[in-house]
Amino acid sequence: MYLPGKKIESQSSWETLSFTESTLLENFPERQTQENKGIAADAVVAWLSEATALEAQTGKSQAWKTPACEVQDRFNQLRQTSVSKVEAAQVLKQEPLPEKVEVSEEEKSEVLYTRPLWSNRVEYILAQVGYSVKAISFWNFSNLWLQNGGCFLIIYVVLLFLVGVPLVFLEMAAGQRMRQGSLGVWKIISPHIGGVGYTSFMVCFIVGLYCNVYNAWILTYLSHSFQFPVSWARCPLLMNSSDFDPECANTTPFLYFWYRVALKVSDRIEDGGSPVDSLILPFLVSWCLVGAFMINGLKYIGKVMYVLVPVPYLIMLCFFIRSLLLDGAKLGLGYLVAGKISAMYSVHAWCQAGFQLLFSLGLGYGSIVSLASHMKLSNNCLSDAFVVALFNLGAMLLATTVIFCVGGFWATVLTHRCSEKNAETLSRLVSLGELPPEAQPPPNLFDYPTSIYTAWLNSLSPSIRSMVLSHVPECSLQKQFLKDATFAFLSFIEAMSFISGSVLWSILFFLMSLALGLNFVIGILQGIITPLQDTFSSFRKHTKLLTAFVFVLMFLCGLFVIQPSGFYYVRMLNDYWVILPVILIITLETMAVGWAYGARRFLAELTILWDHPIHPIIRWLWCCLCPVVLLGLLAAVVYYQSQMTWTYVSWDSSTSKEVLRQFPFWMLPIMIVLSLLVILPVPIYFLYSLTHPIPFKSSSSNRAVISSTSLSLSMRITPIKKVQKEEILMYTYPSYTYIVSDAN
Repeated sequence: MYLPGKKIESQSSWETLSFTESTLLENFPERQTQENKGIAADAVVAWLSEATALEAQTGKSQAWKTPACEVQDRFNQLRQTSVSKVEAAQVLKQEPLPEKVEVSEEEKSEVLYTRPLWSNRVEYILAQVGYSVKAISFWNFSNLWLQNGGCFLIIYVVLLFLVGVPLVFLEMAAGQRMRQGSLGVWKIISPHIGGVGYTSFMVCFIVGLYCNVYNAWILTYLSHSFQFPVSWARCPLLMNSSDFDPECANTTPFLYFWYRVALKVSDRIEDGGSPVDSLILPFLVSWCLVGAFMINGLKYIGKVMYVLVPVPYLIMLCFFIRSLLLDGAKLGLGYLVAGKISAMYSVHAWCQAGFQLLFSLGLGYGSIVSLASHMKLSNNCLSDAFVVALFNLGAMLLATTVIFCVGGFWATVLTHRCSEKNAETLSRLVSLGELPPEAQPPPNLFDYPTSIYTAWLNSLSPSIRSMVLSHVPECSLQKQFLKDATFAFLSFIEAMSFISGSVLWSILFFLMSLALGLNFVIGILQGIITPLQDTFSSFRKHTKLLTAFVFVLMFLCGLFVIQPSGFYYVRMLNDYWVILPVILIITLETMAVGWAYGARRFLAELTILWDHPIHPIIRWLWCCLCPVVLLGLLAAVVYYQSQMTWTYVSWDSSTSKEVLRQFPFWMLPIMIVLSLLVILPVPIYFLYSLTHPIPFKSSSSNRAVISSTSLSLSMRITPIKKVQKEEILMYTYPSYTYIVSDAN
């Protein structure tokens, strides 16, 4: 049959056989007995075998030159033959069909498997947005913006639309087209690169072990927020005493609460121990929440997304309005719009933007693929990729504005404190005669501490000024802002305690962080459960049991990261280890679709399913720009990690301050071994595919349950012009291309 304007490449019979499972399942009756279903499946196989044999006898003729009437007649003959065999089988019951091909029980169960789909597109997009928008991305994005100025936004937006959107579309399209999770989808696309699915699954599992500990920390802080003032607003009293803990008196109350009260962090990563008692219950509650949302399957997850995804945005909008009214917000906005032109020509700035882009979108973990595998084939996932990317960008812009405004407020508060403390110190030194009377601060300092103190200090003579600064530190609003903005998360939480209605704002902040964390964990867990169900058909019958088992296993393994030194292990894995495997995974995925499977072929299949063409720039981005950028980022990761000194910020109880320590020497071999362990499936599977030819195995979307009644009543050849806005089944043989639909 001739397709106007489209070149159809003929291929081997079974390799390009594509079915649309959902359409057939909706149209074929389900009231047949198990026996009839098995006979129907056998008849389908026999029918396909006979069709292939008949095709071999016809010689090599071209599909687009075959008249439509000949194709219609030939297919009707094949259909009548298969229908007669099915009817005969129904009469004979247990008697085997002539020339019947044996089908294993596993294949029959896989054929009869109905893949759960999202109820509607809104639930699916909400799930993808919830997975991609992460709280930690907000702090990293704001920190990079502060380092590189407003030009960082230009760099990020350019990479977002030229690299980010095409890669999100690639993972969505792969999962949606092949109807498989991360373990199976890449085997179908390119058997030689099939090992990348195992690497992606292992990385997703390891990240899942520690990502829920963030929610446990948030629950801990949330439980301490329901009191006025909040627990970290002042130092706690010693037992049976009215004095404050001296360790807290030497630092800010919040840092003391963070390290010593909430997390009970050890001084060094070498100092291990049993899990922290106060974190076990929050950690268990966080896993119970995720389990309650996922135990009932995809339909219930979609309903949960209607609440978990919009809530953080509404709370963030409230923070945005409130932050603009804070004292010092103008200072933060000034740094927000300040540009550094030099960043546009900095390779390091572009690499930082690339790393931030890949991790903020959640690429490489397999979760996007798994979530998309439950969407119908006709869905336009290119527009979904744009929606997810724009939501992700909008959330980070909104959060960055709030962080900068609150950072300006917090810098103003700390500078006021510094000015007041300096004034008290100078007054005491003048009264003791250690400083001349000219060093006496003005008496009305406490009305506007920073501005009055700074103006007075600048009016002093150079000799008196240098004498004053030798006894007290300089109170600089700009330096204080840059210092606090580097640790945006800690500064933000501490600043909440100085805003009017601090209890309410603290509760809202931790609720927002908890919702974002739960959304991400749900996406990670979906990237674990879906591949297991696709790989092992027995897991499909016991979905709830599988979900519960995965949660219990990950909870028990995750107890390691809530020990006193677990905080440092989380930072090590998240800041250093995960970068290299994820970028390698994304690079191999892009090569698998763009080069191994063929971007032109892949987009042509999507064009048929969507009934409208896809812009050819996507093929160019997949084949040229994205691989070059990803290979450059991969080289940059290897270079930076080989040159840098691996350090972590820890708590020194002797000085009650944060100190920078170097990871012990034995951590580097552990990191290398762990990286090699997750990357090893890629070369192993490649070598296996070379030495053992891997037979083509179609995905679940390429298999259909066909009953004898529906085969004789529903399926028929229709002209290509009549196949519109419906699932299309394409049977490609060496000489003929049949476009089959269940049009009414």
